[in-house]
Amino acid sequence: MGLIVQKFGGSSVANTERVMNVARIVTDTYKKGNDVVVVVSAQGDTTDDLIAKAKEISHHNSKREMDMLMAAGEQISIALLAMAIEELGCPAISLLGWQAGFRTDSVYSAARIKKVETDRIKTELDNRKIVVVAGFQGLNKYQDMTTLGRGGSDTSAVAIAAALNADRCQIFTDVDGVYTADPRKVKGARRLQEITYDEMLELATLGAQVLNNRSVEMAKKYNVELEVISSLNPIPGTIVKETTKMEKMLVRGVTKDKDVSKISIVGVEDVPGIAFKVFSQLAKNNINVDIILQSVGRDNTKDIVFTVSMANEEEAVECIKALPFIGDAKVFSDNTVAKVSVVGAGMETHPGTASKMFEALYGKGINIQTISTSEIKISVLIDEKDADKAVSAVHEAFFGND
Repeated sequence: MGLIVQKFGGSSVANTERVMNVARIVTDTYKKGNDVVVVVSAQGDTTDDLIAKAKEISHHNSKREMDMLMAAGEQISIALLAMAIEELGCPAISLLGWQAGFRTDSVYSAARIKKVETDRIKTELDNRKIVVVAGFQGLNKYQDMTTLGRGGSDTSAVAIAAALNADRCQIFTDVDGVYTADPRKVKGARRLQEITYDEMLELATLGAQVLNNRSVEMAKKYNVELEVISSLNPIPGTIVKETTKMEKMLVRGVTKDKDVSKISIVGVEDVPGIAFKVFSQLAKNNINVDIILQSVGRDNTKDIVFTVSMANEEEAVECIKALPFIGDAKVFSDNTVAKVSVVGAGMETHPGTASKMFEALYGKGINIQTISTSEIKISVLIDEKDADKAVSAVHEAFFGND
C-alpha cells in the first residue's frame, strides 16, 4: 500500500473508450489499497484544435490569453475521467492546476513551477478520493492561469509526486517503456528494464519523446522514482532512478532530433568576449542553445556555430545580426539538418565508442557536419534526409538488428 501518482497523456484519453480504459487502470490501483493522484493531459488533438481556433482570430495573440485558452483542454479531460471513475464505483474529484496548489512564475506559455501547495490534495486523499489533476497548468502571482510548455503534464506529475513524497510516479504512454531507439522505426529496438536519470535526461533532451526533459530533471532533483508504462498494455515498464542494478551497457539508446537549426557566424573578430556577448544576448531572449563549436582563430577572425530549435531560428539570427560588433561577419542558418546521438553512462570506460558510431555512418555514406561529446553522449549533425538511415545504422552497430 502506498501513494501512487499516475500520469496519462492526450492519446490515452483521446476518446470515451480510452477514458474508460484509464479509469479501469486507476481504479484497479486504488482497489489495491493505494492512495492515487492522477494527472491528465488534454484529449487527443484538443490542444492543436485550440491553437487553430486562436489563429482564426489572429496570428499575434498575447501569450496570457493563449494560456487561458490552452488550459481549457485539461479541464475537459479531468471532468470526464472523474465521471468515468465514479461510474466504476470509486469516489473521485477533479481539480484544475490552481485548485491542486500549483503556483508558478509569470512566464506565460513556458511557466516554471515555484511550489505545489498540497493541502487540498491531501484533504481529498484523506477522504479516500481519487484526485484527478489537470496537468500542464498553474497560477501565477497575478492570479492568472499559466501553462508549463511542452511536456508540462509530465512535469506536473513529478512535481506532485515530489511534494507528496509519493512511492512511485507512473508515466503512462502509448509505448510500453523506454527503448534503445524508436521501436516503430528501428528494427531490433529493445526495451530497457531500468535506466538512470542522467541517461534518460540525455535521451529526452536529444530527441527521445517518451519523457519530457524538465520532468526528468525534477525527478532527479527530488529522487522521484519514475516508471514509463503503456496505458494500452500495462505490463511492467522501464524504471528511471538514480542507479540501476544492471551492469552498465556501453550505449543505452540512439536518438534523432529533427527540430534543429544550425546557426553559423562566419568571420567574426577574434577578440576576447565575443562568445560571451553572443550567448548572453541569446539568453536574454530566452533562446536555448545546444551544440556550440568555435573554430581556431585565423587572420584575426573566427567562426562560431551553434544549434537552436527551429522555432527560435529566425529570432536567433536577428539577435546576432543586431549585435554592433558583428560587422562584416556573415550570419546564416540551416534547418535542413538533424542531430543523431548515442547515450550511455558505460561509454566513459569504453574507448572506441565514437569510432564505432562514425564507422556506421561512413558505411552508409553519411557525412558528418559537426560533432559534440560529453561523458555520456556523442551527438553529430547530419543532413536531415539521412536521419532515419543514420539511426538504424548506428543502432545496428551497437545492438545488432535481431
